[in-house]
Amino acid sequence: MTGSAERPRRIIDTNVLLIANGAHDDVGPDCVAACALTLQEILQSGRVVIDDGWAILEEYGHKLRPNRGKGPGDVFLKWLLRQAGNPARCEQVTITPDEARGWAEFPDDPALGNFDPPDRKFVAVASAHPAHPPILQAADSKWLDWAPDLAHHGVEVRFICKGEAQRFHQNKFGR
Repeated sequence: MTGSAERPRRIIDTNVLLIANGAHDDVGPDCVAACALTLQEILQSGRVVIDDGWAILEEYGHKLRPNRGKGPGDVFLKWLLRQAGNPARCEQVTITPDEARGWAEFPDDPALGNFDPPDRKFVAVASAHPAHPPILQAADSKWLDWAPDLAHHGVEVRFICKGEAQRFHQNKFGR
């Protein structure tokens, strides 16, 4: 058994759970399997970081069915809801709503001015946590452009399906 001090911390973008559930028609089976495996590894020995206002959990809850669904993302959300009060498996940090940036902890950087407002909470949580845990991203190609700018602020983005993200980026932006 891994102690909580050794459990790797992760912030998980919603698309990881959705892709694990097979809810993204354009990704390949390898990406679906990789997302499901990643969630399974976190279930077994990881630690999730969320906000204490439950903005992340509310977003998950709007897109998944933890009480009825059988997909890996649904199962993961059900587990996370049970672990929300267990700091060994789920840490919560405070993020502060901000009219201009969405969240006060989101970097005040013009290079990130077009960052998707709904995704800013993941960055805010990474910035607010003293360990700055990485954000797991599945295949949202826009994050490829933002990742270098986020890195300047100590926020790491780890792509589970980087090849898929690059393919989408090429198709969408031609680069």
